Amino acid sequence: MTFEKATRRKAKLRLALTGVSGAGKTLGALYLAYGVAGDWDKIALIDTEHERARFYASRTDLAIPTGEFRWAALEPPYSPDRYIEYARVACDVVGPDGVVIIDSLSHAWTKDGGVMDIKDQIAESPKENGFTAWNKAGKCQSKLIDALMSLDCHTIVTMRSKMDYVVEEDDRGRKAPRKVGLAPVQRDDTEYEFDIVLDVGRSHRATASKDTTFLDAFDGVITPGLGVQLRDWLDNGVAPTRCRECGKIITPTATKSAQDVIDGTTKKMGAPHCMTCYGLWVNENERAKAVSA
Repeated sequence: MTFEKATRRKAKLRLALTGVSGAGKTLGALYLAYGVAGDWDKIALIDTEHERARFYASRTDLAIPTGEFRWAALEPPYSPDRYIEYARVACDVVGPDGVVIIDSLSHAWTKDGGVMDIKDQIAESPKENGFTAWNKAGKCQSKLIDALMSLDCHTIVTMRSKMDYVVEEDDRGRKAPRKVGLAPVQRDDTEYEFDIVLDVGRSHRATASKDTTFLDAFDGVITPGLGVQLRDWLDNGVAPTRCRECGKIITPTATKSAQDVIDGTTKKMGAPHCMTCYGLWVNENERAKAVSA
């Protein structure tokens, strides 16, 4: 047994996006993948969602246009072995610098041929019981996750969140239901396997529920620029610039790269600031001008 000094090494992205229906997981995954790969042709998406990902190909009407990416439909049965087969082929297609997107991993757990289905089939045998059935089905799940984590390319998965409703009052005092996401539809410990887990809300804003990079305080809309920052950090250990005021990572917007934000705020404020703090600074200056007038 030998211990060596730990040093940073170039790594592959292992990221999960979770959220309720309509949160924008698929488009967010595509934007991140494009930022990481820098080429739409180096993105391969495995689609279990009735070909919905096709809707996002070559869109010019979106705030951030998309291009043509590689795509394949994964239809039932959603067995771990079929996921592994598709993922390995996709990895070969995009190469080491490409990105494989699995949209969605939830089907491998609850849908036809998934792990839960495998457990039920095993339990039907007179020689098995609930414990042994879970043990064997769990090995199928572990085999799937291990295969995804070992792909020689960047990997992004989406997972559906269990949905519930909360009743809230609006600004007029009226009560209305709001859809909220709970735990992802997958085995309870699946999130732990990924380096980054972003929870995407109905407002399309993502927050980091798990992170080993620099996204510990991330709360914003996913853009390709965020993928670029992740690639630079994974490849070269480049630490993103933080806001001089609040200390948060300066992230890109729908129309500006992170570097554009850094350059623009530094020119006007004398130091790099995030857009939130820049907006506050602008408002303060406007109020000061109004008072002096």
